[in-house]
Amino acid sequence: MESAREMRFPVAAGAPGSKKVQEGSKSQRRGRWRKGKAKASRLSHSMDLRTVTQSLVTLAEDNMAFFSSQGPGETARRLSGVFAGVREQALGLEPTLGRLLSVAHLFDLDAETPANGYRSLVHTARCCLVHLLHKSRYVASNRRSIFFRTSHNLAELEAYLTALTQLRALAYYAQHLLATNQPGRLFFEGDERVIADFLHEYITLHKGCFYGRCLGFQFTPAIRPFLQTVSIGLVSFGEHYKRNETGLSVTASSLFTGGRFAIDPELRGAEFERIVQNLDVHFWKTFWNITEIQVLSSLANMASATVRVSRLLSLPPITFEMPLTADPKVMVTISPPLAHTGPGPVLVRLISYDLREGQDSEELSSLGRSEGPRSLELRSRPQQAPRSRCLVVHIHGGGFVAQTSKSHEPYLKSWAQELGAPILSIDYSLAPEAPFPRALEECFYAYCWAVKHCALLGSTGERICLAGDSAGGNLCFTVSLRAAAYGVRVPDGIMAAYPATMLQATASPSRLLSLMDPLLPLSMLSKCVNAYAGGETEDHCDSDQKALGMVGLVQRDTALLLRDLRLGASSWLNSFLELSGQKSHPNSVPIAEPMRCSVSETALAQPESPLGKDSLKGLTLHDLSLRGSSETPDTPQLSLSAEARGHSTPSAVNILLRPEDASEESEAGDELSTKDRVYAAFPEGFHPRRSSHDAKQVTLYSSPILKNPFMSPLLAPDSMLQTLPPVHIVACALDPMLDDSVMFARRLRSLSQPVTLRVVEDLPHGFLSLAALCQETRQAAALCVERIRLVLNPPGPPV
Repeated sequence: MESAREMRFPVAAGAPGSKKVQEGSKSQRRGRWRKGKAKASRLSHSMDLRTVTQSLVTLAEDNMAFFSSQGPGETARRLSGVFAGVREQALGLEPTLGRLLSVAHLFDLDAETPANGYRSLVHTARCCLVHLLHKSRYVASNRRSIFFRTSHNLAELEAYLTALTQLRALAYYAQHLLATNQPGRLFFEGDERVIADFLHEYITLHKGCFYGRCLGFQFTPAIRPFLQTVSIGLVSFGEHYKRNETGLSVTASSLFTGGRFAIDPELRGAEFERIVQNLDVHFWKTFWNITEIQVLSSLANMASATVRVSRLLSLPPITFEMPLTADPKVMVTISPPLAHTGPGPVLVRLISYDLREGQDSEELSSLGRSEGPRSLELRSRPQQAPRSRCLVVHIHGGGFVAQTSKSHEPYLKSWAQELGAPILSIDYSLAPEAPFPRALEECFYAYCWAVKHCALLGSTGERICLAGDSAGGNLCFTVSLRAAAYGVRVPDGIMAAYPATMLQATASPSRLLSLMDPLLPLSMLSKCVNAYAGGETEDHCDSDQKALGMVGLVQRDTALLLRDLRLGASSWLNSFLELSGQKSHPNSVPIAEPMRCSVSETALAQPESPLGKDSLKGLTLHDLSLRGSSETPDTPQLSLSAEARGHSTPSAVNILLRPEDASEESEAGDELSTKDRVYAAFPEGFHPRRSSHDAKQVTLYSSPILKNPFMSPLLAPDSMLQTLPPVHIVACALDPMLDDSVMFARRLRSLSQPVTLRVVEDLPHGFLSLAALCQETRQAAALCVERIRLVLNPPGPPV
């Protein structure tokens, strides 16, 4: 008697019924299915937004009618309901996206660079619609088949319906930003209470759907397996961290115990949401440093380019002098870093593809620091390459709280090979143990040391490029601003990959993408900024902190001690925020005696403007633009006022209030009119899903120091930005920090400063660390190398 399968699928007449032939035909069918899916995907991506929406609505109505006719079963009822929901959300979302897209061009840098947060949000929503379109087509084609996986398809449809609902809420938020912001501005500028209201509404939205089945749907498909691996590792490590099975030490075993999270996307998404919302900055610091454990670091080095020189150096905290650019006969003193912890060495890593003159000198060898058994020792070689005319000074990213040059070494080795220039990567001290301005001081000191001792590094120093990613990009800008303030040589150009230029807590359309970004969730961004700004405070009722273990308690006590020292020195820290009202004398030159304080930027002499003496605390971008346009740069003073400029206490504003707390806040803010509130007034009947996790611990750190131009260079006055060298920015279209790059490039362009902005599609923040992952990341990394090459080898004038 024939089996059921043989009865339904008989072997064709005249065809051999061998297993080999059956496997071959199965393989051919699978190949045809893949080709058909790829063709359908290309067709969908070529369709405009309205066509995609109409096609999705038509398919949803067809599937809804089919499953409604299948009887009273629970599965059929849920499938019918999910397609009804898809139809409703798609029809409600399309008009809002159309309005955003119709004005998005007003926020672009130029016609050749169509990129800003509004465009990115529309693109992300469209990706979700396209995925639902593909799934609806699949269901319509296979719903009668006995091989139709009802439960799997229902779970995926429900997950993407939730994601579409949340994206619709984000679209309404973006629409309110568009109506509230000043014309042409991407960042909201206004009352902090309004921002707190907006962020309260925004961050309490449910996020777990974006970390489960929908994880990374907006990125290129080659990235998604990596993101899934990272998410599984993160939730597994989070469990170990919470139970104190690893404390603050990282072991590889903690990353491979998440089997249940791998097979249950909903559980993974819920746990991911809990972790990113509630665990502290120490968890993120530990997790991001996983790449530096011996096993993973060795694997990364095996896959990277082989270089002759890769060694860690320790620069002693010694004062030295450098010539002023305006008058090389006058010397200015460069003091070692002093903030918070006093003078201390600065670690740097020298990477060179070839062994060049000076790199094996006794003077450089005396600065070498052993890295243990994994150290790459420099050996004398009979032949040396001549010194390169170029030098790259690199500053790594990591949210100001994590990673070192070792984490970024794989792609830096490739850079050294492709550029043919030595690279000096700076290992600055990390927050929260060493908050602002310690990292800036160390990077500036190392940069000046590199300029002065470039011969030891194998370079003549004819062309110097500052390069960095994320937080490192921020430090590249601020180091250059500080070099200009001192009057010493500024770099010949800056290459910043996805930099953070606005650290002040505010809202922008690209910031909305942090709701679904697994690498840059908003709560984590807030924790990193808090730590860098010195706002890391003691948690009084968090049971998770009790599980830190001895090592964790020591680190926490150290951080608290440093915090007390910072509060004690708040009077001179606050002076960072104000510019001197005294101009330097036209004939005066900066004195060359050592500076006694670490915040020399406060001595930038700026003329008092009509906007008032409190120059930076209350200014908007528009005010700063007006302020700088009428100023003429003078020689900056490098001395500090002996008097304190007033005490400023940072305040932490809770943006995740419970309903009873929210009512108290609303009473305190009655003077705000309804039209001034930023949070979205959703259409009647639309209710996005709210987070089920208690998020009251996430705070918005509000302090004047966040407006310091050496912390948020986007807020620097025009006169400071005009001192920057040519700037090349490489940003990601789907990065929550995209608007930082766009607005910074627009400000530089408005000042006629040389700036380029290139935006890569479908890649996440931090793609440089993923350069070896796929073709798209390799191409993006190559674009960064091309931008650096423009600085090191600028094109000559046209003949």
